[in-house]
Amino acid sequence: MEELINSIKKVLPYVKNIVKQRIKEFEEIGKSDRIFIELCFCILTANFNAERCMKIQEKIGNGFFYLPEEKLAKKLKKLGHRYPNMRAKHIVEARKYSNLKEILESFRDGKEAREWLIKNIKGIGYKEASHFLRNIGYKDVAIIDFHILDLLERYKIIKKPKVLTPRKYLEIERILEKIAKKVKISLAELDLYLWYIETGKILK
Repeated sequence: MEELINSIKKVLPYVKNIVKQRIKEFEEIGKSDRIFIELCFCILTANFNAERCMKIQEKIGNGFFYLPEEKLAKKLKKLGHRYPNMRAKHIVEARKYSNLKEILESFRDGKEAREWLIKNIKGIGYKEASHFLRNIGYKDVAIIDFHILDLLERYKIIKKPKVLTPRKYLEIERILEKIAKKVKISLAELDLYLWYIETGKILK
């Protein structure tokens, strides 16, 4: 763990301002009417490439609010999404939560909000729900994808699980909380630093 902490501290001076700016952007999204569009982005990322989803999100934009399921599926297919029909179905079903902002504000923290999302929004699990919450300003949940698992295994902090069960997800999240605490940053910031160490990029 100490080796990874040292790696984070080494890159921190170089990307600290970019990370702070990105966190600020997430907080602004959380205050805006773009929350649902961000949820759609995270629904699209399940078993698919995040960078490609960002391009799809940009192309469809407000269409996530109103496009009929069939038209949305056609657009997703045209834009190269791997599961256009199922993702369109999940997005259209999620529209019933038009008061999503108010629902999320009723929870004590990101972890409580995440449990509600997993239970009520079809097509998302712990990773996607955590990604969504981080992207709208929550700082207390971890996004654990294969990049993070690979990195943690390389630093001999975990043995990469064959299946990332909810129980395993929360177990690894607790490890990440310890790392964040030692570096004195939030889980949201930690994710951006880890992504940078693993990929050389800071995405959303």
